[in-house]
Amino acid sequence: MLSRVAAARNSRQKAVIRINPDVGAGGHAKITTGSSANKFGVSLSEAERLYIKAANLPGVSMVGLAVHIGSQITVLDELETAFSRMRGLTQRLKDQGLPVERLDLGGGLGIPYEVPQNFTHGPDLIQAYAAMVNRTFAGLDVELAFEPGRLIVGNAGILVTRVLYLNSRPAKTFLVVDAAMNDLIRPAMYEAYHEIWPVTEPAATHHRYDVVGPICESGDTFCTDRELPQTNPGELLAFMTAGAYGAAMSSTYNLRPLVPEVLVRGGEFAVVRPRQTYEDLIGLDRMPAWLS
Repeated sequence: MLSRVAAARNSRQKAVIRINPDVGAGGHAKITTGSSANKFGVSLSEAERLYIKAANLPGVSMVGLAVHIGSQITVLDELETAFSRMRGLTQRLKDQGLPVERLDLGGGLGIPYEVPQNFTHGPDLIQAYAAMVNRTFAGLDVELAFEPGRLIVGNAGILVTRVLYLNSRPAKTFLVVDAAMNDLIRPAMYEAYHEIWPVTEPAATHHRYDVVGPICESGDTFCTDRELPQTNPGELLAFMTAGAYGAAMSSTYNLRPLVPEVLVRGGEFAVVRPRQTYEDLIGLDRMPAWLS
């Protein structure tokens, strides 16, 4: 398809083929992308044939390969296995005289969502990853690309929410906040953990809460049975590590306007995405002629 589009424009588009190495990894089944059961890429067993075919198409210029096996990876064994298979494939293609100039290794390195961190993270994980990549691809003449997006922005963002009220029941207490699953969907979608910190100096006493949003779904739950400082209506809480897959996955589900985004540098701040209004949402609707 790419070749047809490019050739119709008298162009030749540089391209790579994403490989599925049948090595899956990640913090959750829904963010594991490299196993044979996942929809991404082409099978390793078909890769050579498809690369040769693509290299002979009129509208593309094959320059390399790409791979990404999952996200929130904190143990490097699966990555090393996948990268070793990519090296083998690259060498086989080169041995046939085919151009392989670039190898995109994707991303996926995990970040510490939980304090205290219970896995190797941060500089230690990056250094171990770099050493593994160097060891795996030593002597192979290709340009390597990396996609460390989550690692860079994850802990750079928070979601600030206000406590609406407490719903005390015999077995538990629900802490209802004004944020919801449409603002931060990771807990509902991935059972993801996010630290929750009081914005002001926390109370000395602690209680166990289920922290939930106001949407009429039981899935609108940020955490269950979490021990937190005593919290009262009107107080502000911060959901930590919301910089990756927070705003990017937010929506207007339940006709809830998107929250504003504020960029902070030291003592400075600026609203970089204003709060959406209901007029903005309604303004997208159109009345068909046969109803008006």
